[in-house]
Amino acid sequence: MGKIIFYEDRNFQGRSYECMSDCSDMSSYLNRCNSCRVENGCFMVYDRPNYMGNQYFLRRGEYSDYMSFGMSDSIRSCRLIPQHRGSYRIRIYERENFQGPNHELMDDCDNIMDRYSLSDCQSCNVIDGHWLMYEQPHYRGRMVYLRPGEYRSMRDIGYSGMRLSSARRIMDSC
Repeated sequence: MGKIIFYEDRNFQGRSYECMSDCSDMSSYLNRCNSCRVENGCFMVYDRPNYMGNQYFLRRGEYSDYMSFGMSDSIRSCRLIPQHRGSYRIRIYERENFQGPNHELMDDCDNIMDRYSLSDCQSCNVIDGHWLMYEQPHYRGRMVYLRPGEYRSMRDIGYSGMRLSSARRIMDSC
């Protein structure tokens, strides 16, 4: 079971809100969120309500300032990432609606374009496990969290114009 504590101010100061599941809008609990402490599990935090905007992956630890992990604004929503035991499989497609060349990944891939000669990744089907996709090779740049399901277009989940260039499994080490 995951647990994250959000604080209104930096350095774990001000009012706090304890969360053990998804929260689509933090404004009902806090005016702002500028630091947090992950006690158990892994979470994705977002700079907009309803799991939109820039996403950041947090594992157990202390985050005394939202800017320390690259966030440019206050945390507005969060999603608990369930632990997964078993295999990992994702099928990525060069174009939207599962069109064009495609490949199935079962392991991390630090450079999709080089390894599979795909010019882009615009849709995917997460068959098993939870994944992070990054806009740059070697797990850099903006990221997007993908849980099991079909993603016909990255635009549909708020990533218009973002090229996905690397993929990493979210392992049980949270």
